[in-house]
This record gives sequence, structure tokens and C-alpha cells, in this order.
Amino acid sequence: MMNKQIRMAARPVGFPKESDFQLVETAAPKPGAGEVLARVIYLSVDPYMRGRMSEVKSYAPSMQVGDVMVGGAVGQVMESRSDQYQAGDYVVGMFGWQQYAVANEMGLRRLDPKLAPLTTALNVLGHVGLTAYFGLLDICDPKLGETVVVSGAAGAVGSLVGQIAKIKGCRAVGSAGSDAKVDWIVHELGFDAGFNYKTVTDYGAKLAELCPNGIDVYFDNVGGAVTDTVMRLINVHARISVCGQISQYNLEKPEMGPRWFPTLIVKRAKVHGFLITDYAPRFGEGIRDLGQWLSEGKLKYREEFVDGIENAPRAFLGMLQGKNIGKQLVRISSE
Repeated sequence: MMNKQIRMAARPVGFPKESDFQLVETAAPKPGAGEVLARVIYLSVDPYMRGRMSEVKSYAPSMQVGDVMVGGAVGQVMESRSDQYQAGDYVVGMFGWQQYAVANEMGLRRLDPKLAPLTTALNVLGHVGLTAYFGLLDICDPKLGETVVVSGAAGAVGSLVGQIAKIKGCRAVGSAGSDAKVDWIVHELGFDAGFNYKTVTDYGAKLAELCPNGIDVYFDNVGGAVTDTVMRLINVHARISVCGQISQYNLEKPEMGPRWFPTLIVKRAKVHGFLITDYAPRFGEGIRDLGQWLSEGKLKYREEFVDGIENAPRAFLGMLQGKNIGKQLVRISSE
């Protein structure tokens, strides 16, 4: 049995190109003791993958040229040498960009397609939902009536953050990169307001208009000019959760911006960066609440699909450019 993989062909300089990826066909791997061989069904493409392609020291080792691209995926067990899983089981794990993958039993979670669609394990009931849940509730502890601003509000994480803020009785305001995205978060997801950062020329005036009582909580997925402006409008004891900085990931030279640390002193504000893996012991708590809100109709999500492992680079590049609304997935095979 042959296995198609996408490997990193070159380390990107600036924004990645399709030539930075290579489609390789090789023999499917065999599982060892405590491992399973899975057929990949859905692959998630996420902003963090751009960081893993870089040599810059970070929270995880850099990929090397020739490595299979990293990535979380949903798959079905084809062969098992694990006591915990058997052939036919659906699982989620870090399978990477390939049709077939071997994974250790310790890095897998069993899925029940009767309880929720398989794709939710890569979205609202997976690391995406958990990032929104803990990044907002644990770090920022939003209170009834407070104003929560979310950058990248039409992305997979940001769209859930705004909805969770509404569940907690807050006013939710989001920035997004198109009028269609703003329309979606306001009219479909229930955000109180939003703006298109690509067409608004004065972020300060727009945020002051949409947040007349200032900003109590900021969930940052983007960084850059929107974040610089938000920091000038935060209230006393504001809380800022730094989840991502996607506007900066593809820059060859760091972008210089206002130095807003004095604002943190004046406003006695908290800025907290985090990784979702920090909360691994509490994932059960988050999945329980997210699942309940989803079943009650309080959370909505959107998914966009690209078909075929060979098109994973195109899906990834489009996601980095903000072409998708909600969660971008690659459909590798049928369920």
C-alpha cells in the first residue's frame, strides 16, 4: 500500500510558496508495539504550522527540510498493535500531512461519530474550541456586561471566542478581513458589532465608536496595528489573552509598533500568552462545556474543505491569507 505525503521541500522566506512543499509517494508505514496505523480522513491546517517551518527558536522544535508537515487530523484505525484501540475505531491525533500514519496510543483520542461529526474534533470539540474556551475564560475571566474585543474574529478560534463571550453575558466586538466575514459574525454568530480592518482607515475612531465603554477584555489572534490600537482603549484592570500573531508570521523583518507597556501600568492590565497544551489536564472540563453549548444551539461553527492531500499546501496558504471563514480543513478520504 502506497502513501502520499506532503513534506517541507524548502524553508520559507517570507510568505510560503507552493514550491516550499513537495508531494512524495512512499510505502505506508507499519505500526509497532503500542501503535496503530490510521487512514487519515480530515486534516487541519493551522497558523502555528508556519512557525514550525521556521528556524526561529519556539515552544516546539522546528521542522527540517524533508520532514512530513506536522498537523492534527482525524482518521480511522486500519491496523492496531495497541490494547486500547482496534481496527475501525475513529481517532484524532497528530498524524501529519499524509494519507496513512502510524501513531502511538498515548497521543490519540477515540471519537464517536454518533455523538458529533468527526470534523468537530478538529474544530469546536478539539484544540480550536479548547483554545477559545481556556484562553477567554481562564485567562480573561470575563464578567457580565464587559466588552470583549476579538481580532481574527471570523477564524476558527476567534468565532468561538465571541460566542462564548456572549454566553457569559458580555458585549462582543470583532475585527475581520472582509465585509462578508463581518456580516457572518454579527448576523449569524451574534457578535454585537464588527469591522473590516482592511477597509477601515482609522482603527481608533472605529473601536471607540463600537466600544463606547472602553475595552475590558481583548483576545488577540492577529497582533499588529489592530492590537496597538486596542491597547490605547483598554480599561482599568483589562485582561489581554495572546493566542496568535498571524499578521507577523510571514514578515522577514519584525514590524515595529507603538511601545504600549506604560499603558499596562496606568491601567493595571494583564497580558498573558498561552499554549493550549498548558491546559491538557483540564481538557475534559472544556469539552464537556463546549459540547453542552453546542447541543443547546449556543455555539455555531463553519467549516470549509479542500479535497485531496495534494491540495493541502493550497489550503494552508489560503488560510494564512485569510481566505477561509471559520475552520479550514483538507478532506483526505471519505468517512
